[in-house]
Amino acid sequence: MMVVSVRSWLANEGGKHFVLMLWLGANTWLFVKTFLLYSTGQQYHYLYKMLGLGLCISRASASVLNLNCSLVLLPMCRSLLTFVRGTHTVSSRRTRRLLDKSKTFHVACGVAICIFSVIHVSAHLVNVVNFSGSYSEDFPALNFARYKGEDPKRIILTTVPGVTGVLLVLILFLMFTSSSYCVRIYNYEIFWYTHNLFIVFYIILMVHMVGGALKYQTNIEAHPPGCLRANQSSTEQQGEELEQREEEDRPCREEAQFQPHYPQTWIWVSGPLCFYCAERLYRYIRSSDPVTIVTVIRHPCDVIELGMLKKNFKARPGQYIVLNCPSVSSFENHPFTLTACPTESKETFGIHLRVVGDWTERFTQLLFPDLRTDLDILPVVHQRRYPKLYVDGPFGSPSEEVFNYDVSLCVAGGIGVTPFACVLHALLDDWKGFRLKRLYFVWVCRELQSLYWFAELLCAVHHKLWHENRPDYFNLKLYVTRTDNLQCISEEKYRPLASRLLVGRPRWKILLDDIGRTNRHKRVGVFCCGPKGISRTLHRLCNSAHFHGTTFEFNKESFS
Repeated sequence: MMVVSVRSWLANEGGKHFVLMLWLGANTWLFVKTFLLYSTGQQYHYLYKMLGLGLCISRASASVLNLNCSLVLLPMCRSLLTFVRGTHTVSSRRTRRLLDKSKTFHVACGVAICIFSVIHVSAHLVNVVNFSGSYSEDFPALNFARYKGEDPKRIILTTVPGVTGVLLVLILFLMFTSSSYCVRIYNYEIFWYTHNLFIVFYIILMVHMVGGALKYQTNIEAHPPGCLRANQSSTEQQGEELEQREEEDRPCREEAQFQPHYPQTWIWVSGPLCFYCAERLYRYIRSSDPVTIVTVIRHPCDVIELGMLKKNFKARPGQYIVLNCPSVSSFENHPFTLTACPTESKETFGIHLRVVGDWTERFTQLLFPDLRTDLDILPVVHQRRYPKLYVDGPFGSPSEEVFNYDVSLCVAGGIGVTPFACVLHALLDDWKGFRLKRLYFVWVCRELQSLYWFAELLCAVHHKLWHENRPDYFNLKLYVTRTDNLQCISEEKYRPLASRLLVGRPRWKILLDDIGRTNRHKRVGVFCCGPKGISRTLHRLCNSAHFHGTTFEFNKESFS
């Protein structure tokens, strides 16, 4: 039994933790290597004597910052990730599942940048104090302070490294605080605008090293560090006697010469930054033509269905798009999962969006200027003059993998059903080229009326598979958690749903046990899109699965 548990954990977490260990190893190696270089390197002998550990810590943390500032952009290259996902000959299923963690890696790099920025700034504050208090009369070129005892605040506010450092800290603070969950949920615009300050951040970052605060010795052979100088006082000679024991027979041939390092930050970040900017330009050009809104359908529980048309638009089930409506906000973009993809016989594609938040409320008012947005009514179709709408994408998501398993379990909570609606449309449209042999579909809703969003689609898939004599292919379970004023589905055309409707919440362990018993020693893809409570429970069960030798591979829907 333990072997099965370990196998399940490795299937779900092994690749992620392997990449995490590589990343941590690279950060640790860079930090230690740079620390030792500045603490023992001969070219930094005099600078280390002046600044002490502050020098080593500031430079070691700077190396880690350079690495993470270059890596943090790559997970946000959505078009590249989508291309790699779609190239099945290049990436295996395990690799594609790792790409689904790109947002997590982006967050990890961002947290590392914040932590090591605090370390870097703290070490440099110590360095500034030491530059002022340990001003070197013997090596004036080595000093960053202009005179002994100069006010450290004046050094910071009147030098290029100091001023740019203050600006970088302010921008990073804004980006970090606005990235919190509460800000992103309740005021997405603040998050969006502050996060796009990253362009300014990178420009200032590449200027930060221009001031040349830290210098290294260039003539070590002519002036070995610690050698006897002609003008060195006897007191200094006694104080340095032990340190210079090996050098006393080698007097200095010339004075020590120093120069600042050539800025290297741009070498780290310019490549990823240019690549990211090129991708953003490509996406801007691709999304520059507005789409044609074909239909707008108002569903119960404040859900709007949009049917759209765009020339040369191609997408795969499970992918998502990013919408921009200039009439609502010129710069604000929002991701939505496709609920219908274009096919050979149908060029339109569609999404379902729930009216939650400022952006969706304003957008809905543009679609229905004369209709209240709080009415729960049966589907109503509207055709009128709609606002301009731009679509960027499509982009890859974990739900694309539903078709790449022999057996898949799709679990949806409320409006989280949208990625799986596209999967059902693909089954209905006879989508070619997938290996899926059995699909389990679990949809948990608070209200019965929510089921009407896709009731016709669910019934159509059921009837199609029934007529093809494949009733076991599609296993459907519907749950309604709100029991007050609960009514049955009485419409004749929705009769297949009535027999699959359950009241309450699913018992996930029993459900997975039944699936494991039916599909012994197979790999089952588990796909979840919904509240965190459901995803946490499923994730935990998939990692510790003891279900008849069946391995459950967990996939959580997320937008990168």
